[in-house]
Amino acid sequence: MRLLLIDDDPEILLVARLALEKFGGHEVDSASSAAEAIEAVRARAPDAIVLDVLLPDARGPELLGRLRREPGLAAVPVVFLTGKADDARVAELVSAGAAGVIGKPFDPLALAAEVERLVGDPGGP
Repeated sequence: MRLLLIDDDPEILLVARLALEKFGGHEVDSASSAAEAIEAVRARAPDAIVLDVLLPDARGPELLGRLRREPGLAAVPVVFLTGKADDARVAELVSAGAAGVIGKPFDPLALAAEVERLVGDPGGP
């Protein structure tokens, strides 16, 4: 599965990318801003997106809306990453259209397993 990982923290991008590639077996593209994310999806559409809630140039739910308007991305599953994963926040993000929410900090192995659980293989049978 091809994932787009969007987070402005270079350390989180590195750890999450390695976890998703090594433990999840996914092909991972990354972006560190909303502008880079839009460019990335236009260059190569992902099967699923892992999106930080707070980016320097957009909030995650706002970017999710923008991504949904891109051709072919209306139904692509999105998992939010957030440092504030209390019940109210999770409910808010799921109602905004997320397949699920993963709290930060995260265990790399658990991240790969949780992304797999939440999005499965959207391109598979």
